Amino acid sequence: MASKTVAKDIITLRGSAAIVSEFFEWLESGKLQRVVLVIMSKATGEVLERWNFSIETDSEVVEKGVSREKSDKEIMREIQAIMRQIASSITYLPCLDDSCVFDVLAYTDTDIAVPFTWIESDPKLIANPQMVKLHSFDTKIHKVDTLVSYKNDEWDEE
Repeated sequence: MASKTVAKDIITLRGSAAIVSEFFEWLESGKLQRVVLVIMSKATGEVLERWNFSIETDSEVVEKGVSREKSDKEIMREIQAIMRQIASSITYLPCLDDSCVFDVLAYTDTDIAVPFTWIESDPKLIANPQMVKLHSFDTKIHKVDTLVSYKNDEWDEE
């Protein structure tokens, strides 16, 4: 697993574009298995949220060029549903009052050449997390399952 840490107060478009470009290359070749966005406290490095996007690639489509039937409209509906669910997550996720940084973790096949700007990383797990599974969506090539884990020990049960 490779990690790209963005610890600046301002995220540059150039850095973001490079990450996205690498992801698309890995996706097209069927080599990207999971992308994880990890949100951490800037002061302590403690992991506060972990957004896990598991990617299952249809190998027949990638390797043999087999075509799957699914309308673009249906794909867009599924993506819009997960975007609405992500947007509504503010109703249950704890507020992040401190300054935060984030890491992007990429789980790829072992034969991938990792760019020199990426480093090996631990999985940056949360101890005893709260977890919410979000809607899945699939395209003609990829199925994506989404799970958000978050630290929730500050909320007292009354």
